[in-house]
Amino acid sequence: MQTHNLGYPRIGSNRALKKASEQYWAGKISLADLLGKGKEITEQNWKLQQEAGIDLIPSNDFSYYDQILDMSLTVGAIPKRYNQVVLTKTNNELDLYFAMARGYQKDGLDITAMEMTKWFDTNYHYIVPEFYKNQAFSLFSSKIVTEFVRAKQLGIKSKPVIIGPVSYLLLGKEKEAGFDKLDLIKKLLPVYLQILGELKNHGAEWIQFDEPFLALDIDEKAKEAFNFAYAEIRKQFPTLKILVATYFEGLKDNLTLATSLPITALHIDLVRSPEQLDDVLNAIPKEMILSLGLVDGRNIWKNDFEQSLSFLKKAVAKLGSDHLLIAPSCSLLHSPCDLDLETDEKTLGPEVKQWLAFAKQKIDEVVMLKKLASETPDDTAIAKLAENKKAIANRKSSKLIHNEGIKQRVDAITSKDSKRLNAFSSRKKIQQEILNLPLFPTTTIGSFPQTAEVRSWRAQFKKGEISQSQYDALLKKETEETIRWQEEIGIDVLVHGEFERNDMVEYFGEQLNGFVFTKNGWVQSYGSRCVKPPIIYGDVNRPKAMTVYWTEFAQSLTKTLVKGMLTGPVTILQWSFVRNDQPRSLTCNQIALAIRDEVIDLEKAGIKIIQIDEPAIREGLPLRKADWKNYLKWAVNAFKIAASGVQDETQIHTHMCYSEFNDIIEHIADMDADVITIECSRSQMELLDAFADFNYPNEIGPGVYDIHSPRVPSKEEMVQLLEKAKAVIPIDQLWVNPDCGLKTRHWAETKQALVEMVAAAQEMRTEVLV
Repeated sequence: MQTHNLGYPRIGSNRALKKASEQYWAGKISLADLLGKGKEITEQNWKLQQEAGIDLIPSNDFSYYDQILDMSLTVGAIPKRYNQVVLTKTNNELDLYFAMARGYQKDGLDITAMEMTKWFDTNYHYIVPEFYKNQAFSLFSSKIVTEFVRAKQLGIKSKPVIIGPVSYLLLGKEKEAGFDKLDLIKKLLPVYLQILGELKNHGAEWIQFDEPFLALDIDEKAKEAFNFAYAEIRKQFPTLKILVATYFEGLKDNLTLATSLPITALHIDLVRSPEQLDDVLNAIPKEMILSLGLVDGRNIWKNDFEQSLSFLKKAVAKLGSDHLLIAPSCSLLHSPCDLDLETDEKTLGPEVKQWLAFAKQKIDEVVMLKKLASETPDDTAIAKLAENKKAIANRKSSKLIHNEGIKQRVDAITSKDSKRLNAFSSRKKIQQEILNLPLFPTTTIGSFPQTAEVRSWRAQFKKGEISQSQYDALLKKETEETIRWQEEIGIDVLVHGEFERNDMVEYFGEQLNGFVFTKNGWVQSYGSRCVKPPIIYGDVNRPKAMTVYWTEFAQSLTKTLVKGMLTGPVTILQWSFVRNDQPRSLTCNQIALAIRDEVIDLEKAGIKIIQIDEPAIREGLPLRKADWKNYLKWAVNAFKIAASGVQDETQIHTHMCYSEFNDIIEHIADMDADVITIECSRSQMELLDAFADFNYPNEIGPGVYDIHSPRVPSKEEMVQLLEKAKAVIPIDQLWVNPDCGLKTRHWAETKQALVEMVAAAQEMRTEVLV
């Protein structure tokens, strides 16, 4: 029995990669400095796992931005619009790579970034490969081989991790009509074979291919592609040990396909789908090794050793210990780095801390399970098992977790709590009269840039270096300047900028009961963007108003409408580490009631427009369509509980980003938000087709510029996007806004882009009036 890991966090324990990347983009450090930091983090990760006792350590799990973008660069899937970057940066592969991820607007060039979307049902974003008919692939980057060789030189027995060829194609998008991306498998596979050949020549023994689509609904063509690809790999490399990793769901109807592939080992996720073990044990060929994903790679709760050992015992009885591998359920990319860094008991108390495990601790859990599963575990292992049992029992009986009053309030929810007083058609007339907005009304999604100065104020306040009154005075000044600037350029519905907020989920979690927080529990969301998810450990409620003070202050500064800004219950749930001792739907309803209370308080304070962001509602969709109905029922209902306590004249907005709406558009409509704002610019308004085909009745703000890229779009570019929107959506339903919040951007580019955006809206109004 051996241990292995599917992937380790690449941000560094103190977000070293984020800081180095942003310094490089700003021209403050050299390429050599950035590459040196990447090398340092990678080697630290390898040595940590080696010292812990992991037998097969992943290589190529490190990335400067995104592992799927890495593969696109590796196989030469570089869209033609980047040819100019290639020519101007011939000796710098990384600048080309970053241009693909972030866009490129210098050296006289103006090139848009590649599309970005969610990685299955996680809050991680990947860069979507772009595919064209008869596309050619060729080996462009040697990163996979280079990392393996470097690990070998350091004495690390590594297992290169590569996105599998079928999943890579399925993750991409056809950028022209008339072909299926899976048609490219025969053109793509030779490059994979070339990579494998080089790895084998350098002494590679194991290769991990991530094929998460084996745990999803796939058609016959995809199944044929799997059979073809792995038959060719086995034919060319009969002695390489190929591990195919599946995760986030069970194999279910793909069980026969997965177990019939000519591979050495198959990895299954027993955290997300523990019920699949018996079926897999009965189906797996006797010569195939089974990798058991026992330690949760996506949540932070300590592993229940007794439960994991029961799975191991069953697997050993069926297959024998020499045909088993022990691993986390998926890559630890989704886990914070190290619980040992949490030393502040005021933030994370010892009782809750004893229930947790971060990436470093999860590695130790994997190794400990191997020791406990041996015929003669040593005294240290037996003591660890006793310690684990005590922590698991403590969590089940802790008085911190349960609040009977909250449970009773959830039990008392009725259908009336999730319905507005009247239908949208009636509300719209009332809102038009009261709000008096023009055609193509302009707004932003909520946040404005949080400068180093603003972040320093927050840090000083938390350290006690400035008082509450001093901190508030600084924030009020920043808020007023932002309100005045929005008035000056002519935005129709203002926001206060959210300078008091650290993160759109953490800010609310800090003010709700049932949450705890970390100081260093960072995980990567995309590129250099890291988030610090709150931990929901117990029953949730709102002890007092959370946003009314700052929203009311901002509205007092202007006669122009100011939006109240809230994060919705599903997003707070999805972007937190959630308790696993009760259904997620129940926790979501507790959060929904807390947000409902806040919405009602904002309305009482005179706020006429309230935005309840739900960017994660599509992300939370189960990976199997058979499970969608139940999830959508409780998720949509939770939003409606949060939004439906107000009068008809109060306009409710919601925001969603990076969502494919086609399959769930009727449920989006059922949310009954008066206005929905969505990401649309990277997809060139493609997402609007779902709303047009459905004849979506409410108002829509299709994002007209991509805030995840530093490039500034022109007025003409935004007008073109609005013309596309106008062609499919009635003009009295259209709003004009960016794709997402502006927190991560710089002021100079933000101001320039918003001036262009307002000008685009004004041009559209003039065109209609003429």
